[in-house]
Amino acid sequence: MSGGVRAWPAAVLAALLPALPLAAPVAAAPPSGVPTAAVDRGEAPRGGSVTVTGAGWRPGALLTLLLCGQNMIGGTNACANADGRAVTTAADGTFRRDLPVVAPPTPCPCVVHVATVTGDAAAADAPLAVTGHPVAALPEQPGGERLSVLDAGLEGSSGLLTWFGAPAGRRLVVTVANLGPAPARDPVFRVGVARGVLAPSWEERPWRGTVAAGSRERVALEVELPAGAYGDYTVSLAYGGRTLVEQPWAVGRPWGVTLFWILLGVVVPLAVFRAGMAVVDRARPRTPAAAPEAEEAPEAEKSTGAAPALPWFTPTADPRAGPPEGREGAG
Repeated sequence: MSGGVRAWPAAVLAALLPALPLAAPVAAAPPSGVPTAAVDRGEAPRGGSVTVTGAGWRPGALLTLLLCGQNMIGGTNACANADGRAVTTAADGTFRRDLPVVAPPTPCPCVVHVATVTGDAAAADAPLAVTGHPVAALPEQPGGERLSVLDAGLEGSSGLLTWFGAPAGRRLVVTVANLGPAPARDPVFRVGVARGVLAPSWEERPWRGTVAAGSRERVALEVELPAGAYGDYTVSLAYGGRTLVEQPWAVGRPWGVTLFWILLGVVVPLAVFRAGMAVVDRARPRTPAAAPEAEEAPEAEKSTGAAPALPWFTPTADPRAGPPEGREGAG
């Protein structure tokens, strides 16, 4: 009897379980701190606008919103840079901004690319179909290799010459992994340097070596700015028509050049003034100094060489009494 009492609740539960509705699976939310971007619609015609929202960004960060073609393969050269928008994130890391829908310079598939302007690099893409814009297949990686960047950074520092306007240089060091089935032999990377929100200028940089399939290699490429450059720059690395990584680079102002011009503005006028005064001093006529005239001695003194006679009176004599010879003659 006791065994049947114990089994009754289990039997009731077993009978009710099939009738209970299954709970709907909860969509996995993105991890906190990962920047996200989304648009209010999946397709929009040219000439209209879409609302772009985002979350997980750094509070108070300045972001740029660009409509790009070919999933932004090749960097911002595939984006409508003239029609981009800027927005500052709120205290909770969210933003909301309207973006005009224009024709990007490359075919779709198109994305709305959101990226930080200053500070730590962060980016997110949201797909958007542009009605009436052509669509083309994405370029494939050459040779079957598929390279991705695991770690990146800029190494090096500025010296004293850079403070006086010499070209600033860094070394872009990346850890490249080959996720494709074929090895990458002597890959030719593209290094782009952009200032602010401007499009980068690209240069091809070959790397001698082989990245085997499933392995990783450390790649170091030199990056140099023109003389006198300063401000916020972004260094990009691309391969096979796809941007692999972007690194911010803040270049200080060459204050030595400013100091040089200030000193030049002080020293040159002073030197000109001193040279002019020297010329005036040399050209000014000079008068000879008059020599003091010596008193001529009497002829008798000149002939005899005797010293002149002293006064006839002495300190104890009375000058009113006259010379001693006069007094004796009068007596």
